[in-house]
Amino acid sequence: MASILIAYASMSGNTEEIADHIMSVFKDYEHSVTLDEMEELEPQDLLNYDAVLLGSYTWGDGDLPYEVEEFYEEMEELDLAGLPAASFGSGDTSYPKFCEAVNLFENRLQECGATIVQKGFKIEMALNVKEDYEQCTAFARSFLDNMNGQNRIAT
Repeated sequence: MASILIAYASMSGNTEEIADHIMSVFKDYEHSVTLDEMEELEPQDLLNYDAVLLGSYTWGDGDLPYEVEEFYEEMEELDLAGLPAASFGSGDTSYPKFCEAVNLFENRLQECGATIVQKGFKIEMALNVKEDYEQCTAFARSFLDNMNGQNRIAT
């Protein structure tokens, strides 16, 4: 049984809904899962888990939301060697850098030594239709499968 952290930032509730859905998929497995807002955590808290998923919406044209900027910057000092990880988030395709926060967190996790075991999950605005939920479920299940096998995903 692994301890998994799902940490997220959400302004309109879209990214929180993704985090909640991932959590609901994880409940079908025997893992200890913590769901928390990123701004309530310290980057060092990531070291207390066997795997992490970081989720964020993208602000403006590819920026991180203000409430996670400090978390993101302080992550730079972490050694997450081998920690299975992935990122997810919501965005708006009308901006040139769609869901850039997902890319930023995925890159930062890699820079800290984490193993990206699942390519980032990006969704236009919110989980709106059955297909969106199915894609999110597939993302969550793939994360668990890859986490257990420690498969490194080329990003």
